[in-house]
Amino acid sequence: MHSSNKVTIKDALNERDGFQIWWRLLRPHTLTASFVPVFVGSMLAFHEGHMNIFLFMAMLIASMLIQAATNMFNEYYDFVKGLDNEESVGIGGTIVRDGIKPKTVLHLALSFFGIAMLLGAFISATSSWWIAAIGLICMLFGYLYTGGPYPIAYTPLGELFSGFLMGTVIIGISYFIQAKTITLEVILASIPIAIFIGAILLSNNIRDLDNDKENGRKTLAILLGRKRAIGFLALMFLTAFFITAWLIIKGIFPLWSFITFIGAIKAVDVIQKFKGKTQPLEMMPAMAATGKTNSIYGILLGISLFISTFIN
Repeated sequence: MHSSNKVTIKDALNERDGFQIWWRLLRPHTLTASFVPVFVGSMLAFHEGHMNIFLFMAMLIASMLIQAATNMFNEYYDFVKGLDNEESVGIGGTIVRDGIKPKTVLHLALSFFGIAMLLGAFISATSSWWIAAIGLICMLFGYLYTGGPYPIAYTPLGELFSGFLMGTVIIGISYFIQAKTITLEVILASIPIAIFIGAILLSNNIRDLDNDKENGRKTLAILLGRKRAIGFLALMFLTAFFITAWLIIKGIFPLWSFITFIGAIKAVDVIQKFKGKTQPLEMMPAMAATGKTNSIYGILLGISLFISTFIN
C-alpha cells in the first residue's frame, strides 16, 4: 500500500516544469481562506454604504500574499524539520519533489511579506496606522504557525488561531478600512467564517493525523482521534449554520443570506468523504470539499449582502 501511494502521488504531479512548480507552492486551494474574509468584510461595509475599490483590492492582494507566504513557511520548516518527504500528501512539493532550494522558498515567502507590508502601509495611510500594527501581528503569527521554537501548527490551538486571525481579524480589518469603525455586529458576523476556516485546518489535520503523530505533533485531530475529530468537524459545520440562522433572525444578516445554506450540501459531502477513510490520499477529496464549503458559504454570504443593498 505504501509504495502504491508513492506511485499515485508521482502520477498526480507529473507536470513539474515552469509555472506548475510555483503554482503548487502557493497551494492555490487554500487561498480562498484569505479571499473570503476580505470579500465578506468589504461587503458588510458596502451594505452600509462604504466602499473604496482601491482599498478593497489592496487588502485582498495583501491578505492572499500573507496566506501564500504562510504556506511557503510551512513548506520550508516542515522540510527543515524532516516532516516532508517525496511521499508526503497535500504539500506543494517544491522542495522535496521539484528540487527547488529551501532558501529560495524562504526568500520568496519573505518577499511576499515585504510586498504585503507595502500594501499595508498604503491601507494604513488611508485609514488608520493601527491597521499596520494589527497587520504585523498577523504576519508574525503567519511565521510562527510553523516557524519558531513552538510552532502553533503542532499544537491543538491551530484551528483557533487560524480561524480567529484569518476569519474574525481579517473581516474586521476589511470592514474597518472602509467604514472607519468597528461594531459588535461585524464581530458576530465574522464567527461563521472563522469556524469554516478553522474547519479547513482540522480537515487537513485529520488527513495528516498518522504522520503528525509519528513526528510528535499534538494537533486537535490527534487528541480527539480520527473518528471523534470527524464528529467535531461536523459539529463545527452545524454550529456555523446555526449561528448564521441566528444572525439572520437578529437582522445582522439580511434574509437573502439564507442562500448560504446551499453550502450545507457540500458540508455533508465532506463528512461522507471522510467516513471510513484512513489513507491520506483517500481523504484528499474530503479536504478539498472542506475548502469548497468555505468558498461557497463565503461567496454566497457576500453576494447576499450585495444584493440586499439594492433589493430589500
